Amino acid sequence: MSLPSLRLKANADRRLRAGHLWVYSNEIDVAATPLQGFQAGQQAILETAGGKPLGIVAISPNNLICARLLSRDVKLPLDKSLLVHRLNVALSLRERLFDKPCYRLVYGDSDLLPGLVVDRFFDIVVVQLASATMEAHKDDVIAALVQVLKPSGILFKNDSAARDAEGLGRYVETVYGEVPDWVALEENGVKFEAPVREGQKTGWFYDHRMNRARLAPYVKGKRVLDLFSYIGGWGVQAGVFGASEVFCVDASAFALDGVERNAALNGISDKLTCIEGDVFEALRELKAGEERFDVIIADPPAFIKRKKDLKNGEAAYRRLNEQAMRMLNKDGILVSASCSMHLPEDDLQNILLTSARHLDRNLQLLERGGQGPDHPVHPAIAETRYIKSITCRLLPNS
Repeated sequence: MSLPSLRLKANADRRLRAGHLWVYSNEIDVAATPLQGFQAGQQAILETAGGKPLGIVAISPNNLICARLLSRDVKLPLDKSLLVHRLNVALSLRERLFDKPCYRLVYGDSDLLPGLVVDRFFDIVVVQLASATMEAHKDDVIAALVQVLKPSGILFKNDSAARDAEGLGRYVETVYGEVPDWVALEENGVKFEAPVREGQKTGWFYDHRMNRARLAPYVKGKRVLDLFSYIGGWGVQAGVFGASEVFCVDASAFALDGVERNAALNGISDKLTCIEGDVFEALRELKAGEERFDVIIADPPAFIKRKKDLKNGEAAYRRLNEQAMRMLNKDGILVSASCSMHLPEDDLQNILLTSARHLDRNLQLLERGGQGPDHPVHPAIAETRYIKSITCRLLPNS
C-alpha cells in the first residue's frame, strides 16, 4: 500500500515522540501537505518537518484533531492483520483479569485502535465505530472479530454524536450472526441482561465494575438509594450484596423496566422499588416524605460534556450531592461518581466538602475509584481517564 505523506511543522513532533497519539490541525505544514488534499478516513505517513517518518495516521482533515497515530511502523497500516494483532493483545489482558467473557475488549486510543470501541457480552459483541477510518475498514473489523472471538453475533451500535464530527451517518445494524434485543452478561458474580439495541451507548457500562464491587461491605442490611439507576448496575448489585431495601430512580421507564428485569433475574424483586421521574424532583419528593437512606449512589450522566459547560456542570454536581446528603441517615454513606472527563477528581472532592459544610456536617473520604482495567488509561492522553468515584461518610458536626 502506497500512502501519501502528512508533514508536521518544525518541533511539532516532540509531543508524539514523547508518547502522544494525536495530531492537531495547527501542527500541520499545510503549505507542504494541505489538509484539504486528504479524504476523511484516509491513512497517511506522518513525517517530521525534515521528512523523517513517525508512523501511520488516520486522517480527519476537518477536525481539530486531524490525525491519530495508528502505528509507529510505516509498514503496518490499519488492515485486518493489524486489527487481529491488536485484538489479541487486548484480549490477553481481559482474559487475565476476568473469569467471564464480559468486559470492554477495545477502548479506542488506549488499545491503540483509535475510533474503535468493542464491548463483549459472552458470545455477543457490540461495536462502536467513531472514526471515518474505522468505518472504511468495517469489513476488516468484522473479519478480525470473527477470527479472534468466534462470536455468535456482532452488532454495530453506530448512533453516537462522535460520528457527526467525522461526517458519518448514524445506524444500528446486526452485521454478523444473530443479536437479540437483550443480551446476557455477568459482573461481580451478578447476572444482568442489557438492551444492546435500544439502551445507552453499547447497552451497558462496564467502566464502574470495580467501584460497584466495592459496594458490598457498605450495603449489607442497609437501605439504599440508586440515583440515575439506568438498568440497575449499582442498585441490583447492592440488592444481591445484601441490602435490605433498594430504591432505583431514573427518568426512563424503559431503563426501569430493565431494573425490574435484572432484579427478577437475581431473585431480589421483593427488595426493589423503582421511581420514574426527574432525579432532582424525586429527591425533593422523597425528602418531603421524610424518607432516609443508609447508602446513596449518585452516578449521573456527564453534566460537563464540553469545557464551556464547566460552571453549570459543577453547579449541577453540587446540587445533586447536597440533595443526596440531606437524605442520608446519621453515619450515612454516599458514593459520588462522575463520568465527566472535564471534572478533575480534586474538584469533585471539593464539591463534596463544600456540600457537607453547607449542611454543617463532617465528611470522611473512604475510597477513591476510577475506571476498571478494561478501560486502560493512556498515560499521554488525559482524556482517556474519565471515571471518578468517591465513597464518603457523612458525620454529625459534633
